[in-house]
This record gives sequence, C-alpha cells and structure tokens, in this order.
Amino acid sequence: MRVTLVPSSIAANGGAEPCQYLITYLMNETLAIDAGSLGVYGTPAQQALVKHVLISHTHIDHTASLPIFVENAYEARSDCVTIHGSAEVLDSLRRDMFNDRIWPDFVALSKGRAPFLKFNRLEPFQPVVLQGLTITPVPVNHVVPTFGFVVSEVDSTVVIASDTAPTDDLWRVANNAPGLAAVILEAAFPNGMSELAAISKHLTPELFGREVAKLDRPVTVIAVHLKARYREQIVAELRALGLPNLEIGTFGKAYTW
Repeated sequence: MRVTLVPSSIAANGGAEPCQYLITYLMNETLAIDAGSLGVYGTPAQQALVKHVLISHTHIDHTASLPIFVENAYEARSDCVTIHGSAEVLDSLRRDMFNDRIWPDFVALSKGRAPFLKFNRLEPFQPVVLQGLTITPVPVNHVVPTFGFVVSEVDSTVVIASDTAPTDDLWRVANNAPGLAAVILEAAFPNGMSELAAISKHLTPELFGREVAKLDRPVTVIAVHLKARYREQIVAELRALGLPNLEIGTFGKAYTW
C-alpha cells in the first residue's frame, strides 16, 4: 500500500518542512481520503487517475479543493469520480458546496450521460472495497460527525484517524485488523493549549501518547495535522514522548507498507 501525504504549502524562509494547512491522503494514486489539497495536486491528468474520494468530515481543511478537483478530473465519460461520505457529509456537500452559489451544482449537472460525480453513502463499521482496498469507516470523537478509516490491502493495514479527540472504537477495529503496519494520527495543539484542544476535540502530544498506548502492538505512528503556528513546539513535545516508532509526517513523501 502506498500513501502520499499531499502537500498544501512549500517551505518558507528557509524552513526545513512545509506546513500542513489542508488535508489529503493519496492511496495508490487512484483513491484519496479527504480533498483539502487534492485539487491543487500535480497535473489534471494525475488528478484524473483518482476515481474515489472519501471525505472524513465537512471541515474546510478536508474539503477545500474538492470542487476544483472534480472539475480538473472531469473527462466527460460515464466513469466519473465517486465521492464517499456519511449522510451528514453528503448532505453538506449538496447544500453548502455544490449549490450554484459557492460552486456550480455538479450534482444536478450529473444526471446526464457524462456525470461530473456520483455520491455514495458510507455506513459506520461497514467496509467498502474500492480500487483493491478494503476501507472500514469508524466514527471518531470530533465536533462534527467524523469517520476515521481503517484501510487494508492484502495483509497490510493502515489507520487514517482523521480529526479526533480521545476515542476507542477506532483502536478496537485497528487492533483486530490483519497486518496493522501504521497509524496516521493528528496532534493539532501543543500541551499548553489543552483547553482549546478539548473544546475543538483535537489531540495534544500528551493525548497523542495516550491514544498510541491503546494499540496492542508496536507499529509506525505518523503525526500529522500539526497546527502551523505551533508546529515546532508540537514536534518537540511529540519527540519528548520517547515513542520508538514515531515519525513526523513528511508531505510529498510516499509511504509504502
């Protein structure tokens, strides 16, 4: 399984790492989880390779470039892009994005022979098989309805937790998955902002460590969704945890398991 953390910025002022402003995970080049930066990735031809997009939740850093992506990937054929999400996500995309105000109503425009997109509703804990991947959506603990995703290919499994405060169901499913190799987990705020993290239902490095302890085997853990303003502090606090398999997410890198 190949997972690329799609960049949403470049390093500035001599910085070693770009900041992560928007969220997209590209799986095997043909499936994406979230579309924050998907519509500004690569070329239109590269984007057109992506046939399925799973949206974890409706926040703008996970959906910002979705309409740009759909337009870029459009090839005027019947095998259009399919957008997968919960009932709440699909309803929001219809009302708040593809509504002829923010963006043309691609839903209505998809009723002909060459649709722009299709919608598919995801149900909690019900796996779907897409592009050779088995993906189980698991509700996590965020301020809006949100899915984390347990993604398996043959005997390898990767967890993409999405945005979440402390949660349990995700780790139960992950611990039962075959060949658990990696977890991609957020650490949005530094420890000193724990009150804001609690209100917004995100993790701090301290909480990140507690979530990792819920795994029943050692796996690679990749920290993502570090708020750009506090990135250096969050990285230092994560490293202070002493987790043996911790990596700080590198954007543009293709991870392979």
